[in-house]
Amino acid sequence: MDVHQARTFLEIARSGSFVAAADSLHITQTAVSARIRTLEGLLGRRLFIRNKAGARLTPAGERLLRHARVMVQAWERARQQVALPPGRREGVIIGGELSLWRPLLADWLVLMHRQHPDIALRAEVDSPSSLLARVQDGALDLAVLYHPPTWPNLVSELLQEEKLVLVTTDPGGAFMPDQYVQVDWGAAFAANFQAAFPETGAPPVSISLGPLALTYLLTVGGCGYFRLGAAQPFLDEGRLRRVSNAPEFSHSAFAVYPGRSDTDVLQLALQGLRQTASTGAAPTI
Repeated sequence: MDVHQARTFLEIARSGSFVAAADSLHITQTAVSARIRTLEGLLGRRLFIRNKAGARLTPAGERLLRHARVMVQAWERARQQVALPPGRREGVIIGGELSLWRPLLADWLVLMHRQHPDIALRAEVDSPSSLLARVQDGALDLAVLYHPPTWPNLVSELLQEEKLVLVTTDPGGAFMPDQYVQVDWGAAFAANFQAAFPETGAPPVSISLGPLALTYLLTVGGCGYFRLGAAQPFLDEGRLRRVSNAPEFSHSAFAVYPGRSDTDVLQLALQGLRQTASTGAAPTI
């Protein structure tokens, strides 16, 4: 079994689909099928049962999961160590959702540079599902996400608690459904908002990125849910007002890392994240 076969096997197991695995790995479905056929031939066992609903693991495939993860993780660690620049004894690769990079993860990068100049740093932005998959297969040492789902063998550690609050540009602090700016805070928030405001129809403006939505709101007016840390400066200036009696929603950041990994560099990275989060630095959207 080579690393490409192992990675393909893990991606199919994660997504439950040969087609989805091909899309994620940026290869053809034919290449995915060929890799799995070769792997099944080497092992002498069928690894997946395919049907119209997708693909599910056979008992042999279930037994292969742990070994495939170990192989891919070992390869990723070896690749990272070989590629270390001169003067660096270790390296750490961290990923995060776009909205978490300013200032939490940006401040973490500065802290790591100052406290551990002999550690090489690599930072990446990706979608939550991709970040989780890459932590699990060893391509990332850790990731920082908002409310990550539970994944096998991954630890989710609370870093920073944040609230989503309803703010408005209306001088009277009124909620204006016809001027509501929707921000994509995830499925849980969407369900909670719908329960709290069942009379609200489709929003006139929907923006996936918080900074853009907040800039839009401050420029043209309206209302919307934003992180309290981001809204507070504008509340203090009087440019925004809290909507009275509007519910608040939790939107906390977590560090996600392999449960069995206890390397020194990972522990230093986690200590840096905890220190950065505890200083009061909050996301700015």
